[in-house]
Amino acid sequence: MVEKLPFVSIIVPVKNFERTIEKTFKYLLDVDWPHEFWEWIIADGGSNDRTVPIIKEWQKNYPFIKLVEIPNCPSPGYARNKALEVAKGEFLFFTDADCAPAKNWIKEMIKHFQRDPQIAAVGGEVFTLKVDPDNLVEAWCQHFRFNMVSPRYGFIQEGYFPSFPKEPRPVDIAGHRAYFFGTCNVSYRKSAMEKIKAKFWDLPTGEDMDLSFQHRKAGFKFYFAPLAKVDHMHRADLKSLRKVWVTYGQAHAPLIKKYVEKRGLEIVLQIFKKKPSIFIVFPLRGFIYIGDFHLLHIFGFLAILSLFIKTLFWRVFSFVFLILAIYFGFQFVKWNFGMEPKKKFLVWCKYKYLTNLSFIKGGLKDFKKYKILCIEPSF
Repeated sequence: MVEKLPFVSIIVPVKNFERTIEKTFKYLLDVDWPHEFWEWIIADGGSNDRTVPIIKEWQKNYPFIKLVEIPNCPSPGYARNKALEVAKGEFLFFTDADCAPAKNWIKEMIKHFQRDPQIAAVGGEVFTLKVDPDNLVEAWCQHFRFNMVSPRYGFIQEGYFPSFPKEPRPVDIAGHRAYFFGTCNVSYRKSAMEKIKAKFWDLPTGEDMDLSFQHRKAGFKFYFAPLAKVDHMHRADLKSLRKVWVTYGQAHAPLIKKYVEKRGLEIVLQIFKKKPSIFIVFPLRGFIYIGDFHLLHIFGFLAILSLFIKTLFWRVFSFVFLILAIYFGFQFVKWNFGMEPKKKFLVWCKYKYLTNLSFIKGGLKDFKKYKILCIEPSF
């Protein structure tokens, strides 16, 4: 006799994932959960590669796989909403078609839901699964701990996220205090979503953060369960990696517009370990991080500028500015000394610089549209 277990829906949005989707399916199939008590809902947003034929081939052998096709899909959030319309699960598990959930993925999350009915979401840790052992971008993502939850919040341990602030400031929503679970590894209680009528927004990015804040603002609890891990197959080339960092930064302005009421700028002194911040009342909303990446450019610019000012005072300061630019540049790249192979050190520096630049570019991209200033952090 099969033990009565909660029925779960695993929701995976896809668009042109022929490179990794079968690997994801193989890992999902190995997750320890009876097939009578789950369904996979694959929401395709208009793939033009072999993604859909691959899904249909798998459906022949596994009837619990459902395919929802959404031509001209505007965003991953829109695709997930379409999947939610047909989902039957008591608990809704989200991952991506380039992820590999652990064997205990479902059981580890379910036990926390059953322990505390006020928990709306349980999220796990995210590690790297390299597809190509010689791919330098994948190696960089692994070293960077790309998409990991714990490092994002000062290496937190298992437990509850902090309660949502009554009057959130910009950094609480889009900075280093923005506690959320990415949709590559999170599960939601369906009844909680229905109670507050939550759904993903249709914007191209930030839908995972917005869904988290909808629930946390309503008073629901979030629990971090690192043992419920997934391994992530990351971008295979620098262009794709830079593009995703632009979208990460681009998500922050609409999030601040939605959740932050008080006008002002939060200045975060990132060069200090505890990242102290100063809130300045100002007509604009937003944040400005000041870290190694920013300071190497500021002092580098001042060093160059002072060369054109022909006074002894500025000539002396040009040397000081140059030393400071070199110092903060070293602080920015020194983390790369631990990467292997050592002979690729300049490549690692290039990746770090360009991804950080892309992040800052994304934060500024929609300034005119939202009138919200986001100077993103230094890595």
